[in-house]
Amino acid sequence: MIQAIRFQVFATILVIVATGCATGPIEYPRSYSKIFTDTRDTKMGRAAAKWRSIHPGTSGVYPLNKGNDAFGARLALIDTAERSIDAQYFLMKNDMAGLVFVDKLLEAADRGVRVRLLLDDVFTEVDDDDFLLINQHPNVEMRLFNPVGRGAYWLNYVADFDRANRRMHNKSFTIDNHVTIVGGRNIAEEYFELKSKEEFRDFDIIVLGPAAGEVGQVFDRFWNHELSVPVEAFSKGEPKQELDDVRTEIDKDIREQSNSIYAKATGSKLIQDLFFAREPLFPAEVEVITDDPDKLRNVISRDHQILINRMAEVVANAESEIIVVTPYLIPGDEGIEFWEYVADKGVRVIMLTNSLASNNHIPVHAAYARYRHRLIQAGIELHEMRVNAIDIPEDDEESDFESVTLHTKAIMVDRRFTFIGSLNLDPRSIDINTEMGVLVDSKDMAERLATVFMERLPKFTYRVVENDNGDLRWHALVNGEKVIEDSEPQADTWRRFKAFFSRILPESQL
Repeated sequence: MIQAIRFQVFATILVIVATGCATGPIEYPRSYSKIFTDTRDTKMGRAAAKWRSIHPGTSGVYPLNKGNDAFGARLALIDTAERSIDAQYFLMKNDMAGLVFVDKLLEAADRGVRVRLLLDDVFTEVDDDDFLLINQHPNVEMRLFNPVGRGAYWLNYVADFDRANRRMHNKSFTIDNHVTIVGGRNIAEEYFELKSKEEFRDFDIIVLGPAAGEVGQVFDRFWNHELSVPVEAFSKGEPKQELDDVRTEIDKDIREQSNSIYAKATGSKLIQDLFFAREPLFPAEVEVITDDPDKLRNVISRDHQILINRMAEVVANAESEIIVVTPYLIPGDEGIEFWEYVADKGVRVIMLTNSLASNNHIPVHAAYARYRHRLIQAGIELHEMRVNAIDIPEDDEESDFESVTLHTKAIMVDRRFTFIGSLNLDPRSIDINTEMGVLVDSKDMAERLATVFMERLPKFTYRVVENDNGDLRWHALVNGEKVIEDSEPQADTWRRFKAFFSRILPESQL
């Protein structure tokens, strides 16, 4: 009886809290805007026109593997922008990457460039007051996608869970409607080789030409959607600071650090070679694929899974080889059946995902671990990232990082098609969030990427196999010596415990 009364009291408190929590200001008034299409007279417009005259019917593409190059490409493009910058990201952090990025956006706005910055709300670690400060610039407009009510933030999240749980995971960066960067990176230090001890291994692609305009149209669909809320909605009255004063008073040490990061990123050999046309782009037909923002407003169904449906079609038509790189892999029963179908056709399937030690989302690994046996039995060549694989130098450069987390989302099919984007192969990406990416049809680029990937694969991963007794074993080549582990390699006891405990979490939310 006492327990029943306690439960009723607790339930009543929850109802009171929930009804008192504020929802995000979705109804806040906003203006409609769209990409500038009259940008042929810009530097990037002229570059795109020249490209079309030499390679009609294609876009020019180039992969951005290293974090420093990826940051340098964004910063160099900001410097080049003349009319517009449209940036859409899942998160931005209040760290040096975010500071440098915003600082350069403001410099572009000073030149008269229109800047539109759209960020998903939940994991963006920048205060509303800072966004309102940036938004003071007359050429800058910021919006937060599907925001949660302020005040008791996480209580509001829970109270409005059905809506707040659905997130915009898209990532794109478009300049003057003629060049864009699409991929898996957000705006934070770990994506651009700026953290001292850890790195996210990620992947982007720079695209020049008509596909950039299509990415701009995707941006507009999200920017003008009812879930895209102007940052002014979170104003608490008169601003505490003025933007000009804050920019003037930036600490000297921070300014020097910012300038150093900028110089290193934009001065990288690849960026210099790309922007001075010493490194040629790959001609390619590029298909821009995106979920619709209305996906977040509707009940989960296959009808709204636009991106995964298209990629399933491409993969199902593979003839010889598929390489899948995904940080978060939870295939589910339906996914297992799909990969069995592909492998049964005689197609070689290589999959790389995070190990328990390298995964930054332990509950996802706990769910993935249930499917390892079935993936291997289906004929998949399964690999997991070694957390210390950061000690494998690339291009003879030494690394100062201590650990690595795989964050790349890429699929290569028959060494011809390459998908690069924000899509993870887990229920959150497929069912809950919106995702986007580009499907690139270029044999030359795909062959180069696949060849380098397969050459390096044994050096930074464990190959997960079953022994004769059906037990999992992890095989690796470490410092030239073969190593075999019989349980989650490089994962400490606490991490293993958290993975074990995480099994109780609902797979559909991971």
